[in-house]
Amino acid sequence: MTRSRKKKDEIDVNLKVISSVLTVAATLFIFLTQPLPVIHNFVESLLMTQTIPESELTYLEYDGVNQVIEVNDNMPEFSEDELSLEDGSWQAFTELDRLNRVGPAHAMLGVDLFPTEERVGLYIDPTGWKQKKLANGQWLYNRSHLIGFQLTGENNNIRNLMTGTRSLNNPNMLRFENDIAYYLKQTHNHVRYMVRPIFRDEEKVARGVQLMAQSVEDEGLRFNVYIFNVQEGYEINY
Repeated sequence: MTRSRKKKDEIDVNLKVISSVLTVAATLFIFLTQPLPVIHNFVESLLMTQTIPESELTYLEYDGVNQVIEVNDNMPEFSEDELSLEDGSWQAFTELDRLNRVGPAHAMLGVDLFPTEERVGLYIDPTGWKQKKLANGQWLYNRSHLIGFQLTGENNNIRNLMTGTRSLNNPNMLRFENDIAYYLKQTHNHVRYMVRPIFRDEEKVARGVQLMAQSVEDEGLRFNVYIFNVQEGYEINY
């Protein structure tokens, strides 16, 4: 090996070491100084290796590994008008389609929409509701809120409920809803939110849901993800 080649290799190794040290330092800085939603987004960016355009969600197939994947590099796609606070806090639901399926739910979330009464049991059966038990005795399906009860208090609203697997609803949708609730409680700011169930053709059970959120007054919270409506070890009849 020539002296120049050896020197170049040594420089490359040194650069890799420096890069690794900087990465570790940046990670420690985030975990030690940043609020929980920022830490969560950072961890998600490490775990969710797939990212896809929104237009491909309908016929996307679950790979058996990544139940949660990024959409549009995890960046929300709200327009300037959609982020306006002119109307304050609000929520809106799509009318059922001809197959009685739910459509996208939208909201401008704030602490003033938080529920003030205890939640009661759900009794509305969304499309595709054919309950089964898992091997561990738990139920396969949940009546899954599009906009979680903890965010607006919306409960037995047929336009806000879909048939979702246990793993879709909890932990996967719940953890994003918890991040929003935490952010709102800490800041009293607002979060623009959209939940879109993805149905294929005339199927009654959604293949998954797209969750998109963006804080309005600052950049403290943002995500754009797709969660497959699947349950490990079971084949869903959509």
